[in-house]
Amino acid sequence: MADQIPLYPVRGAAAVASRKRAAYYSAAGPGAERPGRFQLEDESAHLDEMPLMMSEEGFENDESDYHTLPRARISQRKRGLEWFVCGGWKFLCTSCCDWLINICQRKRELKARTVWLGYPEKCEEKHPRNSIKNQKYNVFTFIPGGFVLAVTIVREAVDEFRRFQRDKEVNSQLYSKLTVRGKVQVKSSDIQVGDLIIVEKNQRIPSDMVFLRTSEKAGSCFIRTDQLDGETDWKLKVAVSCTQRLPALGDLFSINAYVYAQKPQLDIHSFEGTFTREDSDPPVHESLSIENTLWASTIVASGTVIGVVIYTGKETRSVMNTSNPKNKVGLLDLELNQLTKALFLALVALSLVMVTLQGFVGPWYRNLFRFLLLFSYIIPISLRVNLDMGKAAYGWMIMRDENIPGTVVRTSTIPEELGRLVYLLTDKTGTLTQNEMIFKRLHLGTVSYGTDTMDEIQSHVMNSYSQMYSQASGNNASSTPPRKAQSSAPKVRKSVSSRVHEAVKAIALCHNVTPVYEARAGVTGETEYAEVDQDFSDENRTYQASSPDEVALVQWTESVGLTLVNRDLTSMQLRTPGGQILTYCVLQMFPFTSESKRMGVIVRDESTAEITFYMKGADVAMSTIVQYNDWLEEECGNMAREGLRTLVVAKRALTEEQYQDFESRYSQAKLSVHDRTLKVAAVVESLEREMELLCLTGVEDQLQADVRPTLEMLRNAGIKIWMLTGDKLETATCIAKSSHLVSRTQDIHTFRPVTSRGEAHLELNAFRRKHDCALVISGDSLEVCLRYYEHELAELACQCPAVVCCRCSPTQKARIVKLLQQRTGKRTCAIGDGGNDVSMIQAADCGIGIEGKEGKQASLAADFSITQFKHIGRLLMVHGRSSYKRSAALGQFVMHRGLIISTMQAVFSSVFYFASVPLYQGFLMVGYATIYTMFPVFSLVLDQDVKPEMAMLYPELYKDLTKGRSLSFKTFLVWVLISIYQGGILMYGALLLFESEFVHVVAISFTALILTELLMVALTVRTWHWLMVVAEFLSLGCYIASLAFLNEYFDVAFITTVTFLWKVSAITVVSCLPLYVLKYLKRKLSPPSYSKLTS
Repeated sequence: MADQIPLYPVRGAAAVASRKRAAYYSAAGPGAERPGRFQLEDESAHLDEMPLMMSEEGFENDESDYHTLPRARISQRKRGLEWFVCGGWKFLCTSCCDWLINICQRKRELKARTVWLGYPEKCEEKHPRNSIKNQKYNVFTFIPGGFVLAVTIVREAVDEFRRFQRDKEVNSQLYSKLTVRGKVQVKSSDIQVGDLIIVEKNQRIPSDMVFLRTSEKAGSCFIRTDQLDGETDWKLKVAVSCTQRLPALGDLFSINAYVYAQKPQLDIHSFEGTFTREDSDPPVHESLSIENTLWASTIVASGTVIGVVIYTGKETRSVMNTSNPKNKVGLLDLELNQLTKALFLALVALSLVMVTLQGFVGPWYRNLFRFLLLFSYIIPISLRVNLDMGKAAYGWMIMRDENIPGTVVRTSTIPEELGRLVYLLTDKTGTLTQNEMIFKRLHLGTVSYGTDTMDEIQSHVMNSYSQMYSQASGNNASSTPPRKAQSSAPKVRKSVSSRVHEAVKAIALCHNVTPVYEARAGVTGETEYAEVDQDFSDENRTYQASSPDEVALVQWTESVGLTLVNRDLTSMQLRTPGGQILTYCVLQMFPFTSESKRMGVIVRDESTAEITFYMKGADVAMSTIVQYNDWLEEECGNMAREGLRTLVVAKRALTEEQYQDFESRYSQAKLSVHDRTLKVAAVVESLEREMELLCLTGVEDQLQADVRPTLEMLRNAGIKIWMLTGDKLETATCIAKSSHLVSRTQDIHTFRPVTSRGEAHLELNAFRRKHDCALVISGDSLEVCLRYYEHELAELACQCPAVVCCRCSPTQKARIVKLLQQRTGKRTCAIGDGGNDVSMIQAADCGIGIEGKEGKQASLAADFSITQFKHIGRLLMVHGRSSYKRSAALGQFVMHRGLIISTMQAVFSSVFYFASVPLYQGFLMVGYATIYTMFPVFSLVLDQDVKPEMAMLYPELYKDLTKGRSLSFKTFLVWVLISIYQGGILMYGALLLFESEFVHVVAISFTALILTELLMVALTVRTWHWLMVVAEFLSLGCYIASLAFLNEYFDVAFITTVTFLWKVSAITVVSCLPLYVLKYLKRKLSPPSYSKLTS
């Protein structure tokens, strides 16, 4: 092709060098031997520096008057209106532009000077500094590269600064520290091991402490642990009795005492230590357990507490259970990195091919480096900037979405991850549920009461107590003692009223709830450890318990007329509808455990001296304890299907002799050293026989708004949902059913508790035989299976439609996330609302925190923060999907932009005997990557294939994304082929059509290249946005306007001719039209899934 290029004889002063160049290019006959590069060192040096866009006029004139010549020639033409219309306006515009350029680029005029000997200050002019400057570049040369780095660094710095501010806020909280001189205020971050810290009610405990004193009379207090273990029920903590008994607060410094604490460890449910007071005779040794500790990040719920700090900072239980946040990198970024590596290999290969075709002549390695630099546009340096700016735009769109108000993007680097999720791991309490328990159902066997018939229960309770008191007043009048327990009386069928009354009384007595009354306002700080006045009115009372179910039951008994007004370790007081106070003495308390699944209490009625053993628990545990009946199992199933949490309540009347016999055996069992737990359980079981079944209760844990449709949508989108909770197995299963995490038709396989390898092996085999059933497994069993059969468990669990893990510690939650990542290689998302979810959120590829009742800890540690669970649907289906598709298109287009210009460079070099001469120089290359194409390419972040409403209506569209088809080696190769085709057409077209004006090849090819890029953006866009149109025309306008300034590269007279315009148009049409035709055919013959919905 090169030997067809007509090179005219060159006239004028600059002919010699030009002849050499002509010889170099025309020595291309079949047998001609081209001179080697090492023989033409001088010539090639000139060749590289020669501007390829110089017009022929430039060859005809001396170098100095090159710029002024066209102007001189035109100035001889006639003036007037005719001249202006026929082209004078172009001349005026060009003249103005040239004048502006000359002003900007004007060099300092050199003048003669008078120099005074020894008096440099007398010089009238400023002269340059006497410094040598061999540098090739100035500061502005590095601005594009610096900008790339700056965008990334600034974004990371902003994220990090926000984290710093959040940490500073927590570390700056003030606490009262007790010293010999009294109280001093100290920052949370300045607290040290050994400090005595005072924590007020509703204040966060700043470090792990041993509980020494409280303002509460009983020597105990309640704390909220929701930020530690996710449970919103309150825990009872007991002060060290030795320090609680001290008369005054200051006496803590008058005793000589120390605490021995075990080394810091992960387990939040255990602690071993001792408290020793040495100055008493004999020395006091008190053992310390978990009930004497106050862990950091928990909150004091009652009274004021004083503790001695034992662990701080990284050694606290809450921090040890929080994994270090990893630097999250999105899957899309990793995929683009792989493609960039492929492009780098292509760059090296292309450069080697060029040098090989040259024949390795002369210093070939120098030519290799020249080619590497020439083709370096293959590596898309601007990709990082475009993607980072795109991510910032997606984050802005998410936070501006009115359908998901309050959503915050805290990690701006991974919005595309929201579009690639396969596993969603969710907390239960506060995330799927509101953690608000409401009493819904009371079933007595023959009669059932719901929310609409509670007033009947109220009237039954009132009738029962009014009858009792009318009988009691009659008995008092005749001075007869109250009747003994009816255990010896013959059994008669009880009336409904008395059965309701018995059931309500049992629920009001069998629990671990404590009523708490606020101290009256105006109590000064000085009397905080004295017994304060308390207001015992109903409005001022709140209930505290270790489970929200318990509180719901006691609040319900209050609503039907039987109110718990007071409780301490030995007694309980109930108020009847008539206002009388009934006092019951608490003889024994059997707390709820996950093994027994039940709790019991033995009370003595002070008025009648009757002793009754009340018990309530899960139906599986109670069905064998109560007397035979035919309704319990069926009703439990009915309530569970409604999503209610069931408890069976029973009682047994005891004579004084029976109780005394039990107490002696129970005390003996508690003192035994070996097998204490088993012996105690055996003694209690001796009472649990033939108990009278009183009622079945149903309590509803209300689900968050729209949880069911949201879970349904996520399932349809191909996302597998795992529920990880610290709650009980029964509760977790119940919520899994009520939230439709497990569909009604699905079976549930409850993994039996396993403790050894053999048991785990058998249980896994049993599970393997089940098909398409949900798995429910406890944390302890999970731990055993992960130790011995990690691979097998992961394989089986991943096939399940849903998995529920209950009794999970924060560390176990994070381990499950990591297990899924390692075993499946799929993207995981964790969502939670409490401090116990932080590890899981930080371990997942994408962490979402809910701002809820359990505080903001999860929301602050997460990558995305939302206010309600239902918002996750729109966040994933709309924003996640569009962010991924947009970034995929943007990334591939930026690569195409570099590939097409590199293809043109390769064609140009190969036509001219593999010369390492740049096709475009200076500003053209900078302008191509920035103002000429940047806005339209970046406007792809506004593109969308379907409307948001459509994406929400058809979540199946999301399923396609998980396969990663929007950005793969296949789509990448398609773009590579497009780039090679277009680059080849643009360059060969320009060389074919330049005719006798070879030096105009740059103007033709570069203009066609810019137009092709703008048309390709239009081809890629699926839905037009007005900003996209603005970007297209703005870029075109910038290019046209800049032509006037670029007379160094273009001949202005030539680019305003009709010939130039039709040649550019022809090349552009040939490069783009086939692709438009192919796109149309593909859409007709094989339409994408979304197009079927939009048509």
